[in-house]
Amino acid sequence: MTSRERVLKAVNHEEADRVPIDLGGTLMSGIMASAYGRLKKHLGLDAKPPRVYELYQMLAEVEEPVLKRLHCDVAPLDPLTGFFEIKRERWKPWLLFDGTVVEAPGDFRATVDPATGDLLLPPGGDTTRPPMGRMPKGGFYFDMIGSTQAATDFKPPAVEDYKRGLKPISDEELDHLRKRAEHLHHHTDYAVLGGWWGGGLGGVGTFADWMCLLVTEKAYVHDIFAAQVENAVRSLERYSQAVGDDVDILGVSGHDFGTQKGELLSPALFAELYAPHFKRINDWIHQHTRMKTFFHCCGSMWNLLPIFVEMGVDIVNPVQCSAANMDPRRLKERFGKQIAFWGGGVDTQKTLPFGTPDEVRAEVAERIRVFAPGGGFVFNAVHNIQHGTPPENIVAAYDAAAERGVYPIQ
Repeated sequence: MTSRERVLKAVNHEEADRVPIDLGGTLMSGIMASAYGRLKKHLGLDAKPPRVYELYQMLAEVEEPVLKRLHCDVAPLDPLTGFFEIKRERWKPWLLFDGTVVEAPGDFRATVDPATGDLLLPPGGDTTRPPMGRMPKGGFYFDMIGSTQAATDFKPPAVEDYKRGLKPISDEELDHLRKRAEHLHHHTDYAVLGGWWGGGLGGVGTFADWMCLLVTEKAYVHDIFAAQVENAVRSLERYSQAVGDDVDILGVSGHDFGTQKGELLSPALFAELYAPHFKRINDWIHQHTRMKTFFHCCGSMWNLLPIFVEMGVDIVNPVQCSAANMDPRRLKERFGKQIAFWGGGVDTQKTLPFGTPDEVRAEVAERIRVFAPGGGFVFNAVHNIQHGTPPENIVAAYDAAAERGVYPIQ
């Protein structure tokens, strides 16, 4: 059975030969660059520096030898331009604070804050523009500058002004995606996951500003979302024409609606404001393409899952089993036939970074026993594998998934 067949059976709630496995197929199922470099060394693979293809989360591009060694079944189809408006091309050397040698995109031009030693990253590598990202001195990741604090003088943009600023996906991006999708579909047997993320329904202003608008200006929120959906559909029309049937799964939303302790906003408010607009996007994809829809949501989402099902979501990720109300057995029993779980394979906050290899293998085996029967499960760690995770534990997790994920599940 090919990797593509294996993944498609799983997301269609069928049992394949074994549970499919993902590492690096999405921006939420990858591995941090320094951890990846240590993993390659542990596996005895070439010493070529990791490519940091996603600068916000400092994710490495997972190469073919690693995909094969860890039994992976998914390949990413990501846009040419990533976070901070930086294109993934023309790679050059860069030294991380921890001494790891990596490759960064050619437009990556970080400057040093003379007062703190922090790295400051301008959008598009244009150092004449204010910095968009900050990596604290000695740190491992970039933070988005000014994305969380409420602005004392914030005034939401007029809807018509906001609409004029929305643009469908560009010809340059479409050409890149078309060529890459064709290569992956016709020259590999991986399932192709399109990291479009254009249907995420983002807000205006900072996070705090937007949370207030959700409660105080509901009509305005609906108008903003309607404008985003209109633009998303225009992009989807162009996207689907470019990639045809070469993409199997489409990443629709990468936003979080859960916390460790519960949902970020009330399920009723989510159903009122977000659900109708997400449903329009999912419905368009299902009516016009053969792609399955992939929806990311960290944290506790138990009370949102019935709404996700009504919205037409096919796959949820990362399945954070350590969050409130996210017991694996309960999730599988209640939603296992309605939605596919992509993740939940091993905890990246405790077990994978701090457990022993035996503890990692035991948790993987238990998660497979719970999630895998009847299909509807793709193995992946809970979100990205973080800096400092022992390579022995990573190998233990993925080998255990391949060994214990053979159907019928014991």
